[in-house]
Amino acid sequence: MGGRPARQGRDPDQQKEDGLKELRQRINDQIKISPLQVIGENGEQLGVMERDAALRMAGEAGLDLVEVAADVRPPVCRMMDFGKFKYRLAKKTHKSKSHEVKIKEIRIRPKTEAHDRDTKIRRAKEFLENGDKVVVNMLFRGRELAHLDFATQNMQAFVAQLAEVGVVERPAHREGRRMTLLLAPKKKG
Repeated sequence: MGGRPARQGRDPDQQKEDGLKELRQRINDQIKISPLQVIGENGEQLGVMERDAALRMAGEAGLDLVEVAADVRPPVCRMMDFGKFKYRLAKKTHKSKSHEVKIKEIRIRPKTEAHDRDTKIRRAKEFLENGDKVVVNMLFRGRELAHLDFATQNMQAFVAQLAEVGVVERPAHREGRRMTLLLAPKKKG
C-alpha cells in the first residue's frame, strides 16, 4: 500500500504565513554572521563592521538591524524601523488587490414582458455598479427570428434604462439564434 501520503488541507492563516515567509528577514539578534556590510537609515553606506558594533549603533539610533541580502558575503544589513517597514509593506500589498472585472450574463427572450425585463435590468444594474461587465443574450426559438423588431426594441429598452450606470461596449448583433449586447460600467469621476 505504498504511494504518496494523504494531502493535508491548508488553513488560510497558514497560507498567509507562507506568503510572508518569502519576505521574512533576520533582524537584530537573529543575525549570527559577522562581519556585515551596513547601510544607514537614509541609505548611506556605513561600511563593513562587526555584528555587535552594528547592533549597538542601531540600538543607539532606536532602530532595528535588518538583513536585506543574506546570499552575498558579507551579508548586507540595513538600519530601519522594522515595524514601520512591515506596516508599509502590508499596506502596499493590500492596496494592490483590486476588483477583478467579471463578465456576467443576463438571458432574455423577445417576448419577455416589461416587468420581467425590469427585474433583469435591476440585476444588470447591480452587476454594473459592482464594476462587472454584462452580456445581454436574447435567445430566439422557432419563428421568433421573424420578429427581430421586438428583439431590437427589448435591447434598446435595456440600453436606455442602464444608460446612467453603463455604456455599450459592443452593440447588439445577431449570432445565429441569439442576439448579444455587451455593456461596461461607466467610468467614475
